[in-house]
Amino acid sequence: MSRRTVRRARLVAVTVVAAALQATPAPAAVSPPDGVITWGASAYALGESAADRGYRMVVHTSVGGRDLRVRLSNAFGHQPVTFDSVYAGRRLEGAALLRGSNRRLTFDGSSSVTVEPGATVYSDPLPGTLAAGSDLVVSLHTPDAAGPVTGHGMALQTSYATRGDHTAEESGAHWTEPISSWFYLDAVSVRTPAATGAVVALGDSITDGWQSTGDRNRRWPDYLARRLQKAHTTIKGVADEGISSNRVLSDGTAPSALNRLDRDVLSQPGVRTVFLFEGVNDLKAHSGVTAADLISGYREIVDRSHDAGKCVVVSTIAPFKGWPEWDTDAEAVRQEVNDFVRSHADEFDAVSDFDRVLRSPYDHERMLPVFDGGDHIHPNDKGMQAMADSVDLNSLECARR
Repeated sequence: MSRRTVRRARLVAVTVVAAALQATPAPAAVSPPDGVITWGASAYALGESAADRGYRMVVHTSVGGRDLRVRLSNAFGHQPVTFDSVYAGRRLEGAALLRGSNRRLTFDGSSSVTVEPGATVYSDPLPGTLAAGSDLVVSLHTPDAAGPVTGHGMALQTSYATRGDHTAEESGAHWTEPISSWFYLDAVSVRTPAATGAVVALGDSITDGWQSTGDRNRRWPDYLARRLQKAHTTIKGVADEGISSNRVLSDGTAPSALNRLDRDVLSQPGVRTVFLFEGVNDLKAHSGVTAADLISGYREIVDRSHDAGKCVVVSTIAPFKGWPEWDTDAEAVRQEVNDFVRSHADEFDAVSDFDRVLRSPYDHERMLPVFDGGDHIHPNDKGMQAMADSVDLNSLECARR
């Protein structure tokens, strides 16, 4: 039996057991629509939902295109959830929309849709164009929601909630409750020229943007998206699938990278490249994870992504000395993993070295102070931009078919 077969059998067994503890078993998979993902946010359980609740969510697009579709998720729900009104429009300011931009979304021609536990659903295409770098607003109403709600907790973007159905209104008058999470919405896609593709950033709280400036789209994938829009490249879409505290190997408040790879990454439309930047949470958890364990997890993600026809760029793990959970044992594993990534680039489609970008030249175990968001593990806006600026855009163009 080959090394890859043994590794896959062991990790798949762990994945199946752990996944059963995290999410409602999913119904048959829904094929992604034609097009390219322009925005994404990983879903997980966010506590209890409420009936007769409206959510007006602000998201920022990467690639522009036409015929937008949204994906609604009940992946972590325990019972069906009905959306009886869903609209999409362009933001003016706050919760207010540009006049004439707010239009109803339908689902198989119906104005309402019921999503089963564990399932996701795509809207029908909405005719018209959506520009790159737009503030898109998706408003939805749930008349009878109950039980665990599916969403993304750390949005770093102000959205709005209300009681009752005010989804059709372009005014923000009834949307008076600011919220800092996205609920039920986990992806937006658009139709683009056939050659256009997307990259998905699979990561933890650094990728999720913690310590970057809220409401300004300064996560490192945001900076990367702006670079790509100006570059002569076919990769234009960027989806940020980072989750705070996420680990590669084991579940926590959300499924591990291994357990969410299919739903958050491989199922998204138009994805050509996976950018893997995870591992620090496995190390600082002091759970006994070794370099061999983490490398095996990386290889599993690469194997599954390659099997799905995607390319994989892997980054080294960034320095975190000064964070309370740092110790010499975790640092030794980090250095061993980074040495492996740099010396085994032939196992991946490309390597990005965020460790070298962020580390101090005087202490390689510590982040450069000018990039430090203050807690010694999360970069600030300057650090986020430095990371994005270091990515070789040509490395994202790789194709596996």
